[in-house]
Amino acid sequence: MIHVRVAVLGASGFAGGELIRLLDAHPSAEVTFLGGHGSIGKTLAEVHPNLASLAVGTEILREPVGAGVAEMADVAFCSLPHGASAELAPTLLEAGTRVIDLAGDFRLPASAYPDWYGFEHPAPDWLSKAVYGLPELFGEQLPGAQLVANPGCFPTPVILGLAPLLSAGLVEPGPIHVDGKTGLSGAGRAASEATLYASSEESVRPYRVPRHQHTPEMERGLELATGFTPGVVFVPHLVPAVRGVVTTAYAPLTSCATTEVLTSCLVDAYARRPFVRVMAPGEMVDSKRTRGSNVVELQAVADTRTGTAVVIGALDNLVKGAAGQAIQNFNLVLGLDEATALPTLAVYP
Repeated sequence: MIHVRVAVLGASGFAGGELIRLLDAHPSAEVTFLGGHGSIGKTLAEVHPNLASLAVGTEILREPVGAGVAEMADVAFCSLPHGASAELAPTLLEAGTRVIDLAGDFRLPASAYPDWYGFEHPAPDWLSKAVYGLPELFGEQLPGAQLVANPGCFPTPVILGLAPLLSAGLVEPGPIHVDGKTGLSGAGRAASEATLYASSEESVRPYRVPRHQHTPEMERGLELATGFTPGVVFVPHLVPAVRGVVTTAYAPLTSCATTEVLTSCLVDAYARRPFVRVMAPGEMVDSKRTRGSNVVELQAVADTRTGTAVVIGALDNLVKGAAGQAIQNFNLVLGLDEATALPTLAVYP
């Protein structure tokens, strides 16, 4: 078994904590550097009390300076705010450290960043070298990759659900309408008015309509997977749950598509994939059933009355939507079994 030194940058965040929790059980990974801006000087146990019993629980979070990180790590997971990875990653990459970026900094063409993320991309040459890390669709590109753009939590179930149906000609490429629901951990750990208990309890709140940065990622991911360039309208919502994502996509049906045909297409596409669970006709996805696991549940229904395919996905936004998928990519980059150290069973109830 190989031995890989790992840095977790953004270790104080929710996704960073999940990375450390999952990596602790990984037989090839040793966490050798913990980075974070707002928690510098604190121990991991102070930032994440639930991780206090881990061997790295007494480790101090440090400023993630590229040269220093590269000396201590073979692979760096960047779970940083948007824009920070784009500044830091080139130094790591040029020093030979592989980077798996959990932010959105390497998912889109350079021209998209001013409009969707509000900054000019500082490392445009690296964008064409990044592999979009959705293993079920682009896994053959991952072995040996230097830079992996880990997908967002909302695009993951949308792209996985729609790509096989588009490729098979069972749905049309647009317009596609997507409704998304996410637990509050999807908003990050920093406190805001929207995530206060008094604001979120018994509330369902749309946000960033129609300018959510996952919109162009859905379009680009589907284009990379199918060759089609769909138009996506995306409306996300915060719901009063800690974790979990459910997306519902509506796409025009072709005349031959039934629920059974749509379901069969998804079953065939993911028959050998350990982290995709396709629901039988009549069964419904459930985000709670995925909690703590690296599984995404998919469901497809043909509404023949309106000529619409309804494609629904559910996952844990902190695992398959972030840290778990990043470790799945880590495994494939290094030539390991993609399921190494990743749970398929939910923490339920």
